[in-house]
Amino acid sequence: MSDDWDSKLVVGYKRQVAKVTKKDADLNGARRVGAVVATDKKIAAGGNKANQGTDHQRIAKLDRENEVAPPPKVSLSVGRAIQDARQAAGLSQKEVAQKINEKPSILQDYESSRAIPNPQILGKLERLLGVKLRGADIGKKLEAAKKSSS
Repeated sequence: MSDDWDSKLVVGYKRQVAKVTKKDADLNGARRVGAVVATDKKIAAGGNKANQGTDHQRIAKLDRENEVAPPPKVSLSVGRAIQDARQAAGLSQKEVAQKINEKPSILQDYESSRAIPNPQILGKLERLLGVKLRGADIGKKLEAAKKSSS
């Protein structure tokens, strides 16, 4: 081992590693300090520029072809039948919603034909309002279930 008194041995000192700058501010700061800065710019990195756009267009086209149609909404006739039957019974939307244990906003969606039909909710509304809301003859009064005489 050489006994050179002029050399320094620093323990725990992290050696400096070349910094890759991403911003112009870092580059300008390094120039002010006097550091040697390599300014190699990569030109057309990442492959052929002409093909980059077409891949995205092709993928978007595939997505459009494979899109699932949104579920059907309640028809206007159902919404109108609910509203007419409710008003004929003299009930507010809030009262009807409470009686079928649903939120008033759900009833609003059904009356404005924005809701996705739920057979359970439609069944509750049919029983409460006495109006047919599913199948044919929408809006027609439901006949009371006739009890068979034994």
